[in-house]
Amino acid sequence: MVDAGTVVKDLQDMRDDGHLSDALLRKAVRSISAADDRYDWVGVYLVGEGDELWLHNYVGEPTEHAKIPLGTGVIGRAAQTHRNQNVKDVSKDEGYLPGSPEIQSELVILIRAGDEIFGGIAVDSEKAAAFNEDDEIALISVADKLAEQLAAERR
Repeated sequence: MVDAGTVVKDLQDMRDDGHLSDALLRKAVRSISAADDRYDWVGVYLVGEGDELWLHNYVGEPTEHAKIPLGTGVIGRAAQTHRNQNVKDVSKDEGYLPGSPEIQSELVILIRAGDEIFGGIAVDSEKAAAFNEDDEIALISVADKLAEQLAAERR
């Protein structure tokens, strides 16, 4: 389980030291990945040009999904609908974009400030129904801290 308090504090310390979003996003991905054996792939996608999400940083097996159109895949659906997604069995999700045949579940938490979507944190697991409400709450805290930095840089 992610210790959201520690990760958020680390991210705030980085902000206070003048680090920009690029460094915070890398730190968040690495911290989330290292936090739990259930987290087999962790990545951050950011809204790019047009209607695409661009893979910013990840830990895990390489993926061919570096750009994902809004509405496509679990993260594209989350960004388009403005709703976090917890897919307990990806084999039953018609829109799932397979990265690795071992992945069985996926959690996407949006990085947002109000109605503005900056991107999302995607976590894949080789275990079915791997993610629970505690995972969602912890990752929402991390995503909110990342959103603070992204919003500040866009002002």
